[in-house]
Amino acid sequence: MNGVFVWIDQVDGQALPASWEALGVGRLAADTLQQPLSAVIFGHQIDGLRQAAVERGADRIFCADDSSLADFRLDSYAAALSQVATSYSPAVVMAAATSRGRELIATAAFDAGVAPLVDVTALSMIDGVVHVIHPVYAGKIISEQVGRADRVQFVTTRSRAFPAPVLNPVSREVEVIALPVPAPSAIRIDSFEPTHNTVSLTDARIIVSGGRGVGGPEGFVPVRELAEVLGAAVGASRATVDAGWIPYAHQVGQTGKTVSPDLYIAVGLSGAIQHQAGMRTSKVIVAINKDPDAPILKLAQYAIIGDLFKILPALTQAFRQALGKA
Repeated sequence: MNGVFVWIDQVDGQALPASWEALGVGRLAADTLQQPLSAVIFGHQIDGLRQAAVERGADRIFCADDSSLADFRLDSYAAALSQVATSYSPAVVMAAATSRGRELIATAAFDAGVAPLVDVTALSMIDGVVHVIHPVYAGKIISEQVGRADRVQFVTTRSRAFPAPVLNPVSREVEVIALPVPAPSAIRIDSFEPTHNTVSLTDARIIVSGGRGVGGPEGFVPVRELAEVLGAAVGASRATVDAGWIPYAHQVGQTGKTVSPDLYIAVGLSGAIQHQAGMRTSKVIVAINKDPDAPILKLAQYAIIGDLFKILPALTQAFRQALGKA
């Protein structure tokens, strides 16, 4: 086997933070195996990204740099990753469990005839075999899964479940291996519609999330005001998204985003099991709810029982003063 390979998910030459977390996991796995860590990068004009991967611990860089790869397309990216796995036989191929990372690893694993180990929150290498932990049933059960030593092992890592590697800007020479550019994709991208979130939900360290208790679209106004003061992202329950109060991009839960911030403030959220599936690994959970029996309170470390429309403005003002933003 030829080391650990980590695919770097990037947009316009900027890596998603979750990819650096995956690279950090890859570093630990490669050190255990005493084999090199390789970053795998597809895109266009990615010199800066190659250097960034080196500064975060990569020993080698495999890259396919072409204008046809500027935008992610599953068919061409999967063909390139499968070719890398076949040609170089790494022990492990990893990627962050982003939307692109999930489908790319799943497709490449299918091409290799193996089952991927997905959305893992812990990983270790024992005798050359990957051992992982994967939460199931909204985190109520912890599944321990094991790879195979005789096959390439494909893994996706949950965002914010692992620390990112320490940045080391010291210049060092690494091997850069140019990969053949895959055949042109059959998929055509006509345009992108950007979201208007000021903070990425999956990467946020603080999230203020609203539920049915906010009462309507206008109820998210104080939620957004608190989030703005804290430099936080705005989350939401499925019920509020289904009601059309807030776009789907904000949805946290089993059918939305899986997040793991340092601080999760649940406002007017009952805390159904489907919602808990997407946020129960948050480091600190604060619930603001008028119902003292809401399920979210069993998960929260702190709770404020009362009218959110009185509590949120008071909190926002207090944080403004404490943070010097008054």
